[in-house]
Amino acid sequence: MKISSAAFKDGEMMPKKYTADGENISPPLAIEGVPLKTESLILIMEDPDAQGGTFTHWLVWNISPEKTEIKEGGKTGFEGRNDFGRLGYGGPCPPSGIHKYVFRLHAMDGFMPITSGSKIDALKKAMTGHILEQATLIGRYSREYNLAKQ
Repeated sequence: MKISSAAFKDGEMMPKKYTADGENISPPLAIEGVPLKTESLILIMEDPDAQGGTFTHWLVWNISPEKTEIKEGGKTGFEGRNDFGRLGYGGPCPPSGIHKYVFRLHAMDGFMPITSGSKIDALKKAMTGHILEQATLIGRYSREYNLAKQ
């Protein structure tokens, strides 16, 4: 299984458009090679470099396994409450330095029995023992780097 973006390559800097300094919309994502027995997909975007520990930017679950793309700014399933305290996508806004933003796509053997607005802990608990496969895409972002380019 693979997750990619037309907006940036794995390990590259994310365009400002997809950050809190820009339009703060989710980037376009392409999905390939979903395992045949997949009943749903989960997408989690986190910043493992955050000062207080891993920061959750986006949670989406019960995405159809037939989905081959998530459009820019798109909504595709149940959305959880990110660590900003809001539903949906919250773009990168690191206070300093270059941070990694990890998009993890999980192929699941069932649907997640949790309600929209749930937080990462509830989602991870529901996922336990149900992951068939995982794919990762990493974007990076730095406010200093972005300002230097302007």
